[in-house]
Amino acid sequence: MNSFVFQNSTKVYFGNDSVSTYLPGLLAQYGPKVMLTYGGGSIKKTGIYEEIMGYLKTAGKTVVEFSGIRSNPTYAKVLEGAALAKKEKVDLILAVGGSVMDCSKAISLGAVYDGDLWDAYWAHAGKIETKPIPLGIVLTVSGTGSETNGGSVITNESLKVKTGRDYPELNAQFAILNPKYTETVPKFQFISGAFDSLSHMMEIYFSEPNDNNVSDVMNEALMRSAVDNIRAILVDPHDEGARSNLVWLATMAENRILKLGKKTDFQCHILEHSLGAYTFCNHGAGLAVLHPVYYRHIVKDGTKKFARFAEKVFDIDPSEGDELTRAQKGIEALTAFIKEIGLPTRLRDMNIDHAVLVDVAAGCVASPGSFRQLGKEEIREIFEEAY
Repeated sequence: MNSFVFQNSTKVYFGNDSVSTYLPGLLAQYGPKVMLTYGGGSIKKTGIYEEIMGYLKTAGKTVVEFSGIRSNPTYAKVLEGAALAKKEKVDLILAVGGSVMDCSKAISLGAVYDGDLWDAYWAHAGKIETKPIPLGIVLTVSGTGSETNGGSVITNESLKVKTGRDYPELNAQFAILNPKYTETVPKFQFISGAFDSLSHMMEIYFSEPNDNNVSDVMNEALMRSAVDNIRAILVDPHDEGARSNLVWLATMAENRILKLGKKTDFQCHILEHSLGAYTFCNHGAGLAVLHPVYYRHIVKDGTKKFARFAEKVFDIDPSEGDELTRAQKGIEALTAFIKEIGLPTRLRDMNIDHAVLVDVAAGCVASPGSFRQLGKEEIREIFEEAY
């Protein structure tokens, strides 16, 4: 394994009663003004908004609401939220939702930084020297694992760039994970989020070092569990065990533990980020389309690892054909699984205009990768094949 330093500063409160049990006490630890951030208002229809507002009022907090944060949060929305947080001098940002987490992290930094936030921290990696506004999270949909890292993926609409940075300083101080809350989101959204978790695991797994290491062994078990529990949810959407497992799997995928000692290869996420910057498509769905196509391009460069993935995650018989055959069967098993869980396998099925793919491909950068770095022409080919 490669050398590493590990720390995670987010305290997690997990369980179906975690909000009622822990949020009141946590709120008492912060100042009187709380900025409540959330999305399009679905939490008002499900009762989550009323519940959390009740705790805030009982705690005597002055609440500053900031809503309308969409999936694929935009830089314009970050600046709007940062200006409000700065004006109101909030003591805590409480993010309720999924993508809301990413936007709220950027807001927490933007509210205390006077320069060009994008140029300083998202266009390239910067150094945070000012303490961001404290952030707390109440999760309603899992997927990215953003609840226990400093990662924030933001779309700059004017530049047509969607990119993420992970700053430890932006980790939430606490994250409350109530699996029951995830029942309030539509099935497609939940499943696409769960696939995003699997995608993160795969992107870490298919990277150097490829010899036996603790991170890969843990990852194999988690990927297998993700597949099994997504299937279980499709059979019974109220399966509390499966739903709890998928929430914790998402956290494990991106709390940095699986990355320890690994190089990681997030090329597929880079491809989807460019696609999302131009189309604002569903992130998990875009990944579902692109992963098999990308893997077919690099399978011969990482045959041994793909064969191991096939055997450990999708039960491909180790005696079935040669190593390349098993590797390819694993990719096709992944493709079949994507179809099985109701996610798209072609970009055209996502109502994406073919004409935009030229710009999408041109906007992609190449990840250093693990098995082989992609060139511009091959990136264009992947998008064409995915259409």
